[in-house]
Amino acid sequence: MHSINTSGLHLAARRTPRPRTSSGLRRATAVLGLCVALVAGASTAMAEPRTGLTPPVVTADQVMPHLDALQRIADRNGGNRAHGTQGYRDSVAYVQAALDKAGFRTTLHSFTHDGATGYNLIADWPGGDPEHILFAGAHLDSVETGPGINDNGSGSAALLATALEVSKASLKPNRHLRFAWWGAEEGGLSGSRAYVRDLSAAKRDRIDVYLNLDMAGTKGNNRPWLVVHDDPAAAEAFEGYFAARNLPTFEIGIGGSDHVSFGEAGIPVGGFATGIDDCIHEACDRVENVDPVTETTSTNAFISTVWQLAARR
Repeated sequence: MHSINTSGLHLAARRTPRPRTSSGLRRATAVLGLCVALVAGASTAMAEPRTGLTPPVVTADQVMPHLDALQRIADRNGGNRAHGTQGYRDSVAYVQAALDKAGFRTTLHSFTHDGATGYNLIADWPGGDPEHILFAGAHLDSVETGPGINDNGSGSAALLATALEVSKASLKPNRHLRFAWWGAEEGGLSGSRAYVRDLSAAKRDRIDVYLNLDMAGTKGNNRPWLVVHDDPAAAEAFEGYFAARNLPTFEIGIGGSDHVSFGEAGIPVGGFATGIDDCIHEACDRVENVDPVTETTSTNAFISTVWQLAARR
């Protein structure tokens, strides 16, 4: 984290003259017609966008292994995953491999920060209206002084778990879904700002809303989820998820992390964080610094909101 401010089925048929038939033949014809109608209805339902599906629910076993992987990457690369290092490049490779296997179209967007080449990993899920994009992201880099597992391996892992659930569900959203793992956030939102800067005005206009996730697994009893209040639908979805589970929230503005890069360009934003801990930007920000319960709750809140907003037109 760079900084934070606290059908019924209706069938219509045309009437057409029919010749007289015996009652048995009429019954057989009716049964056959019903079977054809049901098959046709089922085929139509299968072809429609699967946005009405109930959002999946993941467990810690589906999220925490990604954090373990990022910790191992940091451990073998000098204890960090910072911009311009092999640790960051290995982090990108790990996430990209999982997305490629799941059927996403991935690309690397390069930029320069502090004299080093950085990379944003962009992943598009096939389908959805390309004129209406639901964009979700999290920064993948750490600072040089630590592995950055809560800040922001936790957000990156939750985002990856969300994307993989989209694939498992074979989701067919109304909006096009795009995910991003940003580089050099810790250097001043450099990666996301470079990406937004490189977009044409027309491409910016196609983004309906950007959702951000930064620090998703902070420990602490009764710690509120810090919800960004900018895009009304996103704020309502996140707040509604937490309220339904009697979890405390606190409203924040659009300052703090990569959503700022989109907000500055006039793009509606949303998202949340679980707050700063004692190990932020320190060597102790290891996987043990993440609360699995909080991390899993954050992931499911993000999945639920993506499902809701993906169904909008």
